[in-house]
Amino acid sequence: MRTQVGIIGAGPAGLLLSRLLHVQGIDSVVLENRDRAYVEARIRAGILESHTVQTLRDVGVGDRLDREGLHHTGIHLQIPGERVHLDFEALCGRTVWVYGQTEVVKDLIATQLDEGPPLLFCVTDVQPHDVDTDSPRITFTDADGVAQELQCDVVVGADGFHGVSRPLVTAATGGKVWERVYPFSWLGILADAAPATDDLVYAWHPDGFALYSMRSPSVSRLYVQVDPTEKIEDWSDERIWDALDERLGLSGWSVNRGPITEKSILPMRSFVSTPMRHGRLFLAGDAAHIVPPTGAKGLNLAVADVTLLATALVRLLQEKETDLVDAYSDTALRRIWRCTHFSWWMTSMLHTVSAAQGGDDFDHQLQLSQLRRVFASEAAQRELAENYTGLPIER
Repeated sequence: MRTQVGIIGAGPAGLLLSRLLHVQGIDSVVLENRDRAYVEARIRAGILESHTVQTLRDVGVGDRLDREGLHHTGIHLQIPGERVHLDFEALCGRTVWVYGQTEVVKDLIATQLDEGPPLLFCVTDVQPHDVDTDSPRITFTDADGVAQELQCDVVVGADGFHGVSRPLVTAATGGKVWERVYPFSWLGILADAAPATDDLVYAWHPDGFALYSMRSPSVSRLYVQVDPTEKIEDWSDERIWDALDERLGLSGWSVNRGPITEKSILPMRSFVSTPMRHGRLFLAGDAAHIVPPTGAKGLNLAVADVTLLATALVRLLQEKETDLVDAYSDTALRRIWRCTHFSWWMTSMLHTVSAAQGGDDFDHQLQLSQLRRVFASEAAQRELAENYTGLPIER
């Protein structure tokens, strides 16, 4: 098999990169170790920045988003007894959309299978080779159990934190990894209940953080902060709703309850790996970075990565110029660290740490002081709004 760009991983980063390259005349093949049903069922992020929405529209996969996505012009921040709305459109002129990552992936897969390039599911034993030459290749076993070799000009590792690509880059370059594991997790649910709020609610509470989000006019997506040692089976539906009522409660307003259709516990961490390139092997998305979901940056960072990378690869493969691929890692990492800081800041401001984990009331008062500063200051609100809705992509 022969292609210009071999892409490992059919998450949003790999699929969107393939689409971006396709519309500019660059061939690619996407390799995915899971089946289509699994890939399309993974519950992930749901907030799309302005640049993400426009990118999806530009490559022809924004129609269903425009029909079914929920356009949001701000968020609510809450402390016990007080809720404040931040109007992003007024503060910075940008907005966000609520449209689940699962839906983005479904749209990208449907377009890929309809129009190409090739997308191969259920491949195993994936391994890049010769990435420090101009003729890298990927060996793998296809869904029928047949050993294959894909010859490429470039290999892109969009295969996530546990993929094969990042360790190759780190080992070959002597790269560095930064990681912070937070002392709390999110218990998330999907519920067949109409959202009781127009915009998302981010709530600080002494018992822990809570988030009121949504997926459609009839489906709510909600989260409560829990200890990382908690087991999902210990959280009955009633216990979850009671915790949400307590943490999100406000006079004259209440959470809409309904049947819970999905629940899981998500650990929280920040992770950045540098560099994002070795030779003709490039990293994108979760293969290079992970952020806690509080700042709604994970999917949007992946889109920013591949937007930069697609431009650089077109220049390399069509114009034979290396300047943009040489700059890719440093350029992408500037945005990654900005978003990592914003995600850490939102997380640190809104989540409580128990006494057993070293937290105390002094920390709580500092958090409340920071939140009240955001409540009262247009400058602080604008800083939050600019980062939340997505800073311009550096070209």
